[in-house]
Amino acid sequence: MFDFSAVVDRHGTWCTQWDYVADRFGAADLLPFTISDMDFATAPCIIDALQQRIDHGVFGYSRWKNDAFLAAVAHWFQQRFNSRIDRESVVYGPSVIYMVSELIRIWSQPGDGVVVHTPAYDAFYHAIEGNQRNVVPVGMLKQTTGWQGDMQALETALAKPENKILLLCSPQNPTGKVWTRHELTVMAELCARYDVAVISDEIHMDMVWGEHRHTPWNDVARGTWALLTSGSKSFNIPALTGAYGLIGDEESRTRYLRALKGRDGLSSPSVLTLTAHIAAYQQGEPWLEGLRAYLQENLQYVARELNQAFEQLNWQPPEATYLAWIDLRPLGIDDNALQKVLIEQQKVAIMPGYTYGREGKGFIRLNVGCPRSKLEQGVQRLIAGIASLQ
Repeated sequence: MFDFSAVVDRHGTWCTQWDYVADRFGAADLLPFTISDMDFATAPCIIDALQQRIDHGVFGYSRWKNDAFLAAVAHWFQQRFNSRIDRESVVYGPSVIYMVSELIRIWSQPGDGVVVHTPAYDAFYHAIEGNQRNVVPVGMLKQTTGWQGDMQALETALAKPENKILLLCSPQNPTGKVWTRHELTVMAELCARYDVAVISDEIHMDMVWGEHRHTPWNDVARGTWALLTSGSKSFNIPALTGAYGLIGDEESRTRYLRALKGRDGLSSPSVLTLTAHIAAYQQGEPWLEGLRAYLQENLQYVARELNQAFEQLNWQPPEATYLAWIDLRPLGIDDNALQKVLIEQQKVAIMPGYTYGREGKGFIRLNVGCPRSKLEQGVQRLIAGIASLQ
């Protein structure tokens, strides 16, 4: 029903991934597989809804706390995850990272520790350090069966009184790890035991593959907590801005909303964001399922081509996300040398693993959210670049 192989030219649209690739990679003429948005046009039902709203012609101040938006969010959690949410717990924010930063300020003081599983999404480091808190890393464990959390190391970190928050990424970016319900339950118990608040970033919640299942944090939560997410990744609408979340206790919700409206003046959302989310969550599931199938085939393509070229990699697609987290350490290639070859010779931009912390050294993160024709070019250039260094 939906053609994800169609190529959409994003040049000249003020696009971060294409028009501003030189900001990070130093060259403008690169084929990019970088920031985690996709090269697909969004769902037709969203475009139709946006067009209808644009045709209305009036774009005054709006309210996010309306029955249509709250009903759409509740429907999505019930439909996708069999999870019932309390609509009174729903809050809005201009972005997930804004919401993360505000909750860090509410639930901790400068100098306190924020625990994160590493390698970690690079914006987590910025949000923590930018608010004068300390990153407390707990390294993920790579095993033959996939990525695992180190629960003993996590408990050691949570037990230290200066560590006030666990900033969880679920599913985990960049590893693609899907936390099981049991793992999340253990984390919830540990955080309650040591009086540590939880901020769970679940923006990739719809991109979980195979037999793996996403468990929303509200299903296991204890103590002080927030679940933050958006339809922006799933439906490729981040440029519309806007996110939402669930905050478990009324006092924290009140403090958050007071800062959002009173201090920062951000309580009136983009009406197009509300329109897009309502359409996505009420009508967009068939499109999303088609997209999910296409992305999984993209990940399988990466695995076939890489493992055929370099058998020792034995790379397997992640449990979640459209971000291929590729361990190149078995090849003994220097990170900086590889980036130089990819940029200068192969003319391709792929995120170096060290972007996500020291535990990412020896890895790359390849965004497969694109038509197969583009992915084929990128993977073949990656293979050629690696081969030139061997």
